[in-house]
This record gives sequence, structure tokens and C-alpha cells, in this order.
Amino acid sequence: MSQTDPELLLQELGGWDWDLCRRELPVVLPRLLSVYQESEDWTEHIRVLRILTEMFLPHISLADLEQTFFSKVLPKTLQLFDNLMYELSSEAKGLTSQNTELCSTVRNLLQTMVQLLETLTGCVRYVCTLQECVPLESIRTLPSSVLYVIKNTFTHCKDSESVYCGHLHLISDLLQAMFKETYSLQKQLMELLDMISMGSASTEDNITDMVSVIHTVLEICSVISNMDHALHANTWKFIIKQSLKHHSLLQCHLKHSDILSGLCKDTLLSFHSCLQLAEQMKMSEIQEGTDLRLFQKTVKLCRFFANSLVHYTKEFLSFFSDSCSQLHQLFLQIYSKFPPSLYAPEISEVHRDEISRVFLVALDPLINQLLPFSPFMEQVLSEKLGLPPEQQLPQCLILITIMDKLSSQPEEVQTLWNTGKSLSLFSALFFSFQQCSGELSLPVCLPEVISTGQPAVPITLYHYVCVHLCSFIASTLPSHFPQLEYALLDAVLGSSMITSLLAMDSWCFLARYGTAELCAHHVVVIAHLIKSWPSDCYQVSALGVLLRRMLFLMAPDHQAKFAHKFLPEEVENLAVWQHISLKALNPDLRKQVACQLCVAGLAQCRRWLNSRHALGELRPVNTALSVLLAACNFAGDTLEAELQASVLGVLGQFWTFLQAKQVSDEPCLQQTLCLLLHLLEFFIQALDAQLITQVFALQSSLFQLNPPDHVRLAMVDFLSSMGKVFIPQAAQRQVVPQLSCLFASLLADQTWLIHQHALEAFTHFAEETSHEDVVPQCLNSEETKNKVVSFLAKTRQVEETTEARTERVKQERITCSAQFMKMDGDLESTGEPLAKRACHPPSEEQYKSALGTMEGAVEAVKLLLRKGSPPAWLAVKLEALHTAIAILRDSVR
Repeated sequence: MSQTDPELLLQELGGWDWDLCRRELPVVLPRLLSVYQESEDWTEHIRVLRILTEMFLPHISLADLEQTFFSKVLPKTLQLFDNLMYELSSEAKGLTSQNTELCSTVRNLLQTMVQLLETLTGCVRYVCTLQECVPLESIRTLPSSVLYVIKNTFTHCKDSESVYCGHLHLISDLLQAMFKETYSLQKQLMELLDMISMGSASTEDNITDMVSVIHTVLEICSVISNMDHALHANTWKFIIKQSLKHHSLLQCHLKHSDILSGLCKDTLLSFHSCLQLAEQMKMSEIQEGTDLRLFQKTVKLCRFFANSLVHYTKEFLSFFSDSCSQLHQLFLQIYSKFPPSLYAPEISEVHRDEISRVFLVALDPLINQLLPFSPFMEQVLSEKLGLPPEQQLPQCLILITIMDKLSSQPEEVQTLWNTGKSLSLFSALFFSFQQCSGELSLPVCLPEVISTGQPAVPITLYHYVCVHLCSFIASTLPSHFPQLEYALLDAVLGSSMITSLLAMDSWCFLARYGTAELCAHHVVVIAHLIKSWPSDCYQVSALGVLLRRMLFLMAPDHQAKFAHKFLPEEVENLAVWQHISLKALNPDLRKQVACQLCVAGLAQCRRWLNSRHALGELRPVNTALSVLLAACNFAGDTLEAELQASVLGVLGQFWTFLQAKQVSDEPCLQQTLCLLLHLLEFFIQALDAQLITQVFALQSSLFQLNPPDHVRLAMVDFLSSMGKVFIPQAAQRQVVPQLSCLFASLLADQTWLIHQHALEAFTHFAEETSHEDVVPQCLNSEETKNKVVSFLAKTRQVEETTEARTERVKQERITCSAQFMKMDGDLESTGEPLAKRACHPPSEEQYKSALGTMEGAVEAVKLLLRKGSPPAWLAVKLEALHTAIAILRDSVR
């Protein structure tokens, strides 16, 4: 055997058989390793490496592999690999089809790389054959070295488009071979690592090495995410499997947040790929072929990631305290891009159902696992989420999903969510619901099973939330009622009308589902709140609606107790009774209460009429008029004729002192006028010529002063009732022109609500009036005639497309959100000053929230500019804002 010439040594070894290699191993191996270390030629390097791995590696015992072979061979192998990669990247920059010499060089480099990968694969494959369990210390250098090669080779393949400068066709066959061989190498390594044995007595070095392996494979995942579905899934499968297999040893060393972040990221990437494919098929109207097969594969990949998240979270949940925002965002981003979100791509119902059935169903158990986890609760119920518009509906749906699952959870889990840390689950739902103004006004629909055994049918978002909230209330523990009651009351008093309505519907369900005593208790509490609050607050109106509805749900004996507790004849209780429908009471109690209210209301009105008519004392008078209106509307048939005559007599006295200019200037008088007009509707056929003349004279004069909308609406309702009246001959000359003029003006009103009510009112008037000659006088223009004809024919003026409506709703959401923030801010600014608190520097969330408000205001102004010409001062104000923003920008530089 040659001792000096490496070439002669290699040639001689070519003729050795298996037994000779085994016998000469102690002598030849050191010499071969020396040749390998000194080799500079790539071809010779690969040749020596093959001899080492194929002829001598099989004769080294497992216990000696690391010390004798891997620790000496693999460092030099990595050096060769790095040199090859460097040369490839350098030479590839000048690659062209004309430069055949350079092309040949690059191909040779790639071929050498393929040979190196093949050799490493053979090496790993041999170790797999040694025994079922391989100690990690016996192959310590092998996993890290091979993973280094795999990661960098996959990276090279991923970046090949930019590395080879558009000349991939010249080397695509070898690049593909390199990818396949790397794929095989990784597969073989994972098989080997699966055989690794790590007992409870494993050394710190073994634990560190295994953790390093998992983290490196995680890095490989980020490289191959868009390269091959099967490879990507198998790589993740390895990470999850090894993490769970060595759970007790590795749990305190793994980068759980990085693994979770990678899983969430790849789940979203796969989900977005599904949506893109589904959208393409929807647009091309192709529902089969290659795209469909790829779509189905991608949906299954999504399911794999969902299952992986479920398994990993189940084992390592306690380590996710700082990662709950990632899990929360995962759900938010998925639901924001999936129907019924306004921001979801348009996909077919078949593809939507498949994604839901295969992927979302697999992801659903993840929420179950997260429910007992306090940090997740704090994240989801945080007051400082600052979610963008597209994630408001997803947040609402997540909260509904949690509510649906919570009833089957242990009491401590229910307590965790229902009491919350900053918000309870109830309060969080109402707040989230309020942010969904666009989806509620469109409205979007969600599937819901209405009857057991029947298929799901689409229902509106409002209906969906109300059904699920009421179901949750039915399962709420009595100990959590304080949080429920607080949330219901807070929502009823809030600035969003539809959220207030949801709270009222839910509260009425609670009244029906709960005990009669609970209902009676709540009614009394609401009544006391109404008495203690100034009557001009809009919150009192909301409480009044709730009180009116709740009284219908009270037991008869509790209604009687209520009437005794809040005696109708006492003036201080009129503020409560003005909101109540007397139809809720039994006939005897209704008659008694109606008479008592009329007596008390009339007395209050007479006191004011017989005094100096001070406007500051008008508020209790308006309350008295409201009570009279309630008595007449809901129990008028029970009132004696004498009492009705007294009411009408008092009403007539008010018109003698009302003046149009004063009504126009004073909101309290505007309320008085509206109440008087509504009361006159009840007595419309009993009005004499003088009173009718006074009423129309005031309305005509007031209309010239451009009264507010609520006054116009009261006028509309009154005009509608005039169809039942034959106007006395003495009043016709003055009243008929005013009647037709008022109708004409209201039918031409630019406010859509008033215009719509005017059309309805005019229709009723035209159908009932005996003054047929008045009808054409009200239609004083061709445009008004056409609108009335279209209304009668139920013809739509403008047919808005679904896409246009969706975009409009998105823009309106910005305006609504800004208005709600302003109203909530006004509410918070009232009352007693808060105690002083320690000053803290503003958080990043506060900056984001402030900038979000600024952006919302800008969008609102844009929307206003599209609707009409701006006022003259707007340009000056915008210039001032521009200067202020420039100063802010300079201050942060």
C-alpha cells in the first residue's frame, strides 16, 4: 500500500473487497482522512468521501462513529459545500447561452453538488441500518452538518430565479436533480432522527443538540413554504413529532413562540393560497381540472396545519403566555378573508363549504384548548385591541364562538371569561358588535339551524348574534349576573342605537327566561334610573323603550305592585309613566292608571298655562303632555267623554301663545309642539275651525324658518291624519292652501327619511280625504309627481349593485366609527373628575389609536366632499391642520 502518493493509494483501494477493508481499517483510515483533509480538488474530494462512506464507514462501530469518523470528516465536507455554493453564486451571474464555457463550468459545479448530496444521503442511510435506537452522542456532528447542507441547498433552489438571472433553462435539469437529492437527504435524515433515543438521563449536550436540530428544521420550513406541499408538511410533521416525543426533556428549551409563529404564518399562507385558487376558478368559471386538484391539496394542507396547531398547543400551552396575540390574529385574519366578511374574495359556495368543512372544522378545537388559558382571555377581551375595520366582524364571531363553547366548560373557566380582567365577555361582545356597523346595515348573513333536524338557513348578523347571545344568557351562572346586568345596562345606554336594541332584546329574553321576581326587580331598577336622570338625555329614551317592553313581560300582580310603587297621580312619577304602553296592563288597571295619568297631566299643564309661561318651567309640562299622549294612544277608548273634552280644551289653550320664531329658537318648545301635534291626531275629528286654523298658521310660519327634522316628522304625521277630517267651510280658504303647500314642501325634502315619511303620509291622506281637489295641488312639480307615482308603483329609483353597496358601506363605517368615538368621549367627559393617577408615558397602542382616529376623520371628510360642495372655510381649516401635522412630524424626527 502506497504511503506517499495519494493517487496510488486511491487506485489500490479500488480493488479491495469488504473483508480487506475491515481488516485494514485501523491502518488505512487515518491515511485516508489525511488525504481527505489535504484535498483541494472537488473531484478528488468527492472520490475520497465516497471511499470513506461506502468502504470504511460500515466497519466502524456505532460507539466510535462520532469520534473516529463524523467529527473528522464532516467539517471538511461543509467546507467543500460552502466553496461549491460560493463558486456557483459567483459564476451564475455571468451565465448566458452564448458563453458555453461558463455554462459547462456551472453545470459541472451542479453535478458535483448532486454527487456530494448523494454521498451524504448514503452515509445517513447506512446509519439508519445499524440498530433501532441510535444514541445522539454517537452521531452528534451528523445532524447539524446535514441540516446545514439541506437548508442552504433549498435556499439556493428557492433563489434560483435571481441567482441565475433568467437563464434557468440552461441548468434546470441539474437544479431539479439537486432539489430531489436534497429532498431525499432530508427524508433520510428525518428517518434517522426518529430513531434517536433520549432517556430521562440524557446529558445537557444531547438536549442542546436536539433543540438545535428542531430549531434548524424550523428555519428550513420558512425556506420551503412555497416550494412543495408534501415536503413542507413532512418537515412540519417532524418538528411536531420530535417536540412531542421528547416533551419532558425539551419543553423548557424550545423556542415555542418561534414554532407557533411559524405554524400560524404557514397556516395563513396556505389559507390565502386556497382563497386565491378558489377566486381564480370563480372568475374563470372552471370548476375542475388542475386548479381544482391543487385547491383540494391546499385545503388538505390547511387542515394539516390546523391539526398541528391543535396538537402542539395541547402539549405546550403553558409556554404561550406571550404568544396569544399570534393565535388571536390567526383567527382574525382567517375570518376576515372568509365569507361573510365584506373584505373576503368572491368564491363559489362549493369551495367555501369545502374550506369550512375541511379546514375550519379542524381548527375549531383550538379554541376549546385555549378557553382555560388566562393570557388568551386577556388578549381576546382587551380594551386596547385597536382592530382595523376588516377584523371587527371576525372579533365578534370569535366571541360568539367562545360563548357557544363556554356552557360546556367547568365553572372556573366560565368565571374566567364572564368576569374578565378589563372587560367581561358580555361587555366585549356588545363593544365588538357596535363596530360592525357596515355588516349590520348591508346586512351580511350567516347560516343558522332554526329548527332541529332542518338544514341551516341564512339569517342576518343581528339575528345571529341575538340568538347566540340569548342562548348564552340562558346558560349563565347566577353568580355571573352582576357582569351580565352591567353589560346589558351599559349597552342600552351606549351611543349605538342598534347595539342598544340588541341589549334590549337580550334583556327581554332574560326577563322571559328568568323568574317573574327577576323581571319585576329589573323593571323597578329601570324606572328608578329614568326618574333620576335628566329627561333630555338620549339615554332616557333608550331606558324608556326598555321599560315599555319589560312591562309587557311582568306578571299581573307585579304590574299592580309597580303601579302602587310609582303612583300615576304623583307628579314625580310622570317621568316614568310617559314611557309606558298602558296596553301592557290588564283592562281594569289600564283604565284606572289612564284616568289617574290624565288627571295628573292636566293639572300640571294647567299650572303652567295659568302662570307666566316661563320656558324654564316647560320640561315638566312636556312630561305631562307625554303622559297624556300615552294615555290617549294606549287607553283612549277607556277615557270618559268629559275627561277627553278636558284634555282637548287644555290642548287648545297652548296654541294661543305659541309663536313660530320662538319655537324655532327653543328646543323645549319644539318638543312641546311635536307632542301637541301628536295629541291632536287623536282628537283630529273633534277639532273646530278656529283650532285647525291656528295649527296650520303656526306650521306654515314655522316651516319658513327651516325647523329641525323631528319637527318636520311630527308635521308629516299630523298631515297624514288630516285625511280623516272634513275641513270646516270657514277654515277652508286659509287651511287648504297651507295644507297643500306643506305637503309639497315635505315631498320635496332632501332628507331621505322625511321624504319617505312624506310619501307614506301623502298616500294615506289621498286615500282617505274627502277634499279630492287638494290632492293635485300638493303635487306642484313634475318631479314630485313622478316620485309619488314611483312610490305607489313600488318602483326603485336607483338599483345599486352589490359591489357598489359594499364599498359604500365600508366608507360609511369610517364615518360611523368616528361619530361613536366622539359620542363615547363626550359621555366619558361628564360627571365628577377622576382621582389623580400617576402619569405614565403613552403606549404604542395609544399612538396607533390616535392615528387611526386621524385617518378615520380624513376618510370621513373625503366622503363628505364626494357628496357635495364644501363650505368656504374648509380650505383654511385644512391648511391649518396641514401646518399642525408638519410640526408634529418635525417633533418626532
